[in-house]
Amino acid sequence: MNYIPLDDYKKAWVFRHKDAPVNEQDLALIKPMSHERAAVLWSTMVSREHDHPDFFEKTDWCGNEENFTQTIHWEAAWEEGADQLPQDILDHLGWQANTTVYFCIARDNIIETSFDVFKRNWQNFMFLADGSLLLGKKRDEVVQFLETGDAKLGAKPQAK
Repeated sequence: MNYIPLDDYKKAWVFRHKDAPVNEQDLALIKPMSHERAAVLWSTMVSREHDHPDFFEKTDWCGNEENFTQTIHWEAAWEEGADQLPQDILDHLGWQANTTVYFCIARDNIIETSFDVFKRNWQNFMFLADGSLLLGKKRDEVVQFLETGDAKLGAKPQAK
């Protein structure tokens, strides 16, 4: 099984927060991965060596500052209750609404959804911003959301 039911997800409360309710259609499209599936995706797309963003090193593409070109502050928009992600993030990503995205929290904790669902419910996802990476399927652009309220905009390096 690739996914676990949202009701069984230990952090499902972020999608049921009374101040930021998620509609039923979107809840059905927010899919936490099983630990096994998350580990495979993490090893493939994030890091073979480190289990959590706190431990990234320069040997990990996501721990190498050269892969990030800009840092913006997302927290002000979040605190204001903005309906959409900061424009700098949207401009950087440029993804279509149906792009499959992975919100990567740790090796055993990844949520899959569509970019459209992520954008509508970004406020909820930010409760989990602890170095979390937003990656798109077959996309190079990446955003790392830090607990400081900053977001690093970058790109995965091209395979050689």
